[in-house]
Amino acid sequence: MHQQTAQSKQAQQDDTQPDTASQASEPTGETVISVDGLQKQYGTGEDAVRAVDDISFEIPRGTIVGLLGPNGAGKTSTIKSMLGLVVPDAGTVSICGVDVDGDSARAHSHVGAMLEGDRNVYWRLTVRENLEYFAGLGGERASDVRERHDELLERLGLLDWADTPVNELSKGMKQKVSLASTLARDVDVIFLDEPTLGLDVEASQELHAELRRLAEQDDVTIVLTSHNLDIIEAVSDRVIILNDGSVIADDDTAALVDLFETQSYRFVVEGRPAADLQSRLTTAFDVTCQPDGDQTVIECVDADSETVYALMEQFSDAGLELADVESVEPDLEEVFLRVIDDQRPGGEQ
Repeated sequence: MHQQTAQSKQAQQDDTQPDTASQASEPTGETVISVDGLQKQYGTGEDAVRAVDDISFEIPRGTIVGLLGPNGAGKTSTIKSMLGLVVPDAGTVSICGVDVDGDSARAHSHVGAMLEGDRNVYWRLTVRENLEYFAGLGGERASDVRERHDELLERLGLLDWADTPVNELSKGMKQKVSLASTLARDVDVIFLDEPTLGLDVEASQELHAELRRLAEQDDVTIVLTSHNLDIIEAVSDRVIILNDGSVIADDDTAALVDLFETQSYRFVVEGRPAADLQSRLTTAFDVTCQPDGDQTVIECVDADSETVYALMEQFSDAGLELADVESVEPDLEEVFLRVIDDQRPGGEQ
């Protein structure tokens, strides 16, 4: 689906069912996205591939969810099913209480999506013209949304370029225009695929802040996919990890990190340990040794206090001067890799 799906006239009219868009300013805890028993298979017989295998989850209003998984895990098919771009073999998806397959136009009226980065926008149009065009697809007149667009452009650092054709902008700026176009009209849910692609560190941090603001102040629900796990850890409330078409982990971001928290340590010693000492440390303590200038960084995972003291004694006996030691907290990337590893043959279940 293009990021702003054109709705039919019927979808733009009031219907008998309550429209949750009017409630977006007040957190309600209501379920905005519901996926139930989703299944999708491609091909038949020996060539059949089960891309999505009985996936179910719910996402409440104002939540940022990171949807993760290795290539081939089923992320794309799941998202396209949620957007009505793929018809599942079984299961249902509803957005704001509207069945996506049964009434796609009304479901799409609640949704904005950025699935292909800066390719979502029209490069020959100016920044403002893109916003007005996509707002118009949702039935909003340019004069009615100009103030909203000015605020949005200012928050994203685009106001000075509002009348600049998009093709004259940098890749990072184009990415911002794509996000702005996704938000050009009021929506309850946005899907973002690799939203920080092409952005520098400062722009990425600004995006982090804007996503948190959207969730916390506007009660927008955000489904986020990215290979850059820093943004997932920085902004998401919850992480759903897929593998082989199934949900293998679903928890609060902080809780997932805590689940795999181990007492790991990083030691920095002056100089280079002798080869035989490195071999002995690796065998006895399962450490890694990495040169860093005139020093060596030695990392040890799953270390208790006895192990720490034993390592330090080894350094002392070898005449190595200890420059620094610190405990190391796991990050989401480490958690992600461990969860995937645990699902492989021979891994812990």
